[in-house]
Amino acid sequence: MTQRLSTIDWNKSPLLPVVVQDVNSKEVLMMAYMNEEALHVTLQTSIAHYFSRSRQKLWKKGESSGHTQHVKEVYLDCDNDTLLLKVEQIGVACHTGRVSCFFNRVDTEQEAPKPLKTIEYDIYDTIYHIVQERKHADPKSSYVASLLHKGDNAVLKKVVEEAGEFSFACKDNTEYEIVYEAADLIFHTLIALGAKNIHPERIASELKRRLGRSGIEEKNSRNDG
Repeated sequence: MTQRLSTIDWNKSPLLPVVVQDVNSKEVLMMAYMNEEALHVTLQTSIAHYFSRSRQKLWKKGESSGHTQHVKEVYLDCDNDTLLLKVEQIGVACHTGRVSCFFNRVDTEQEAPKPLKTIEYDIYDTIYHIVQERKHADPKSSYVASLLHKGDNAVLKKVVEEAGEFSFACKDNTEYEIVYEAADLIFHTLIALGAKNIHPERIASELKRRLGRSGIEEKNSRNDG
């Protein structure tokens, strides 16, 4: 650790923006955030770790895809509130399979480069990223985009509707319908979560937290709060 770390006011800025640059090509690869723990782990391991705002947890870059970042140099800007990482990128930086997250030019009509790789994520992570992308898409181009464009009431109405259909499917005891309606309910719940920038992994973490704890105790703790 260096003396310069003490110049960071973590109380003022608990999350620092981090610009990530390829140490060889000098291309800007991505932008993320670090809290104090993420920075310390990164400096200790020389592997880039960030703080995921959607997951609300420490996140090792490439932990699921294998596209890790080996940190070669770390810089702090003149205001002590922004970091620059120069890294050796293994694979690609962007979840879309492109080298850099900065591929959409807005000053010209130049077409975005094609993905170099297909990155396999679990289905919940995939849907989360689709929802994020559809927020800026033409409502006429996709169902998710059209639903998001209509706002919270439309999204939440579908969640309630699908919950009802799932309940009736369970009551009718038809296995195929139960599975089908459960998939519809989960899909629309994921849209609602994505609309609020909440990654489904946070739901999994909350369920893990409750394991081994009495349901009555859990309910009472919420009532006491």
